Amino acid sequence: MTKNNKLPDNKNEVNAFLERVARTPPKIRSNKRGRLIFAMDATASRQPAWDRAAAIQGQMFHETAQLGGLDIQLAFYRGFGEFKVSKWTSDETVMHRWMSSVYCHAGETQIEKVLSHAANETRRAPVNALVFVGDSCEEDVDQIGKRAGELGVLGVPTFMFLEGNDAVAQYAFNEVARLSGGACCSFDASSAQSLRDLLAAVAVYAAGGRLALQNMAKTKGGEALRIAHMIGVKE
Repeated sequence: MTKNNKLPDNKNEVNAFLERVARTPPKIRSNKRGRLIFAMDATASRQPAWDRAAAIQGQMFHETAQLGGLDIQLAFYRGFGEFKVSKWTSDETVMHRWMSSVYCHAGETQIEKVLSHAANETRRAPVNALVFVGDSCEEDVDQIGKRAGELGVLGVPTFMFLEGNDAVAQYAFNEVARLSGGACCSFDASSAQSLRDLLAAVAVYAAGGRLALQNMAKTKGGEALRIAHMIGVKE
């Protein structure tokens, strides 16, 4: 397949989005449950990672139980143009059943579609964070950056988790995190514990905000501390 991996050479639009984000006041959290979109690349190479994520996703619900709970929506793409989202749920058993029923199919990445969906969903009801797990990017990074900037303005930090060390994906994932006010972390395919801890840290942030993540970082350190540092939460 032909890959369009153009790197942005015009910073005007990126800078404009950053200025808009800087002028956007922080979202005021209410007593409502946190809402998190959990998105994954389900193209053919991702089946082992998908199976690992399905097995460990329950940690997100466990870590947020004392913070009032968390509603999660699953989103994924696979094949050519296939993009699906689930209903919102606070039940880890339901989420596991959904994830276990998905099989990865060959296709191209659709990260821009994930970001657009998160923006549209937020316009209907606030979303506290977007998580994306993948290992490649085959799209125009300028276009992805525009969508990430929209999420930044809407107050939806995007946490990009890169499996492996693909250089183009690393650049694109970093840009999405930067423009949305989130963070980008790489993890090793052999370390399920790292992914479990990363997902738990973001879930705590979505459910309880920066203070909850700060408290988690103090008590547990590790990946929670890593995420906290990347989004500017002080110890």
